[in-house]
Amino acid sequence: MIKRILPLASVLLVFGCAQTERAQQYQDGEFTSLLNKTEQIESNKPRNFQTFAAQADEVVKASPSMAETYQPLYEQLEAWAVQSGDPKQLANYGVQAAQLGGGDNKGNVLFTGYFSPVMELRHKPDETFKYPVYSLPDCQQECPTRAEIYGGALNGQGLELGYADNLIDPFIMEVQGSGFVHFGDDDTLEYFAYAGKNNKAYVSIGRVLIERGEVPREQMSLKAIKDWVMKQDEKTVQALLEENSSFVFFKSLDAAPVRGTAGIPLLPMASVAGDRSAFPMGTPILAEVPLLNADGTWSGAHELRLLIVLDTGGAVKGNHFDLYHGIGDFAGTQAGHYKHFGRVWKLGLENSATENPWGESEETQAPQADPATN
Repeated sequence: MIKRILPLASVLLVFGCAQTERAQQYQDGEFTSLLNKTEQIESNKPRNFQTFAAQADEVVKASPSMAETYQPLYEQLEAWAVQSGDPKQLANYGVQAAQLGGGDNKGNVLFTGYFSPVMELRHKPDETFKYPVYSLPDCQQECPTRAEIYGGALNGQGLELGYADNLIDPFIMEVQGSGFVHFGDDDTLEYFAYAGKNNKAYVSIGRVLIERGEVPREQMSLKAIKDWVMKQDEKTVQALLEENSSFVFFKSLDAAPVRGTAGIPLLPMASVAGDRSAFPMGTPILAEVPLLNADGTWSGAHELRLLIVLDTGGAVKGNHFDLYHGIGDFAGTQAGHYKHFGRVWKLGLENSATENPWGESEETQAPQADPATN
């Protein structure tokens, strides 16, 4: 997920019973399994396939083994998108489909969002920029907890990659699994990739705030967390973050395209993190993606998109996808609102390595970037 990405939703909360304002459609009856063979897809949603070809091209260029498996399917999907775009015509291009049953067994699949933050750092600490971001220590199974790290457990080891002016921005980058940093002292841009973690249990601070009554469940978002944090003193913020013992470490790279677990550059609104056990890296899906208003509420509409699974996430299991939104604050705001439902079909190509997408999947062995699962 990049992260490894750990999806943004996991830092917020775990959803219980769905509410209709989350874009559930409840129109497909009862399903009996995760993947259900579909002879013909019925969808009259507005279509947007503009980014698929570019994302598929990134896969083919970056991974010969994934290209061998998926390029024939990508080519048929590109031809279908240009010549037809009608889901009912997919079979004419040899494309097979399996609909996801959804968490409610009625076809409603959860979409959350993640992004690549840009964090302001300095190379040396001062009175303002004094919160270190660390590279991976040599601690193996006995790594310190977050509280111990905040308390100075890694001091004197030369692991500091830079210094932030607050605790929450590095924490958010940990949740995202990687991100860009801008060093204001020499105006350079670097990419901090996932390097590892301390192997402690992950706890959602969003859930903690809800349980404490600090933020109403229906108002929970990344923005709500940051708004709450900015009103608190340093001691209170640190205590909240220490509720999550898990800690992620980074390694500094030259600014480069954002890559997911599959090692493929990610394009905004073209790639997703998915459950690798059912969706090997490179798997294309057809999805009715929920469209949101500026305030994060559901617009009442969905958009039909072709997406490729190129990332993973610790909380992305089964009927859940994490949609990559891009780089920076605007993408972060959009991703922070994204916790809505849509319909999804896993796609395959008859008489190929991807045929019968409704069957049990084995993980495809493809070149891997650094896993960033928080």
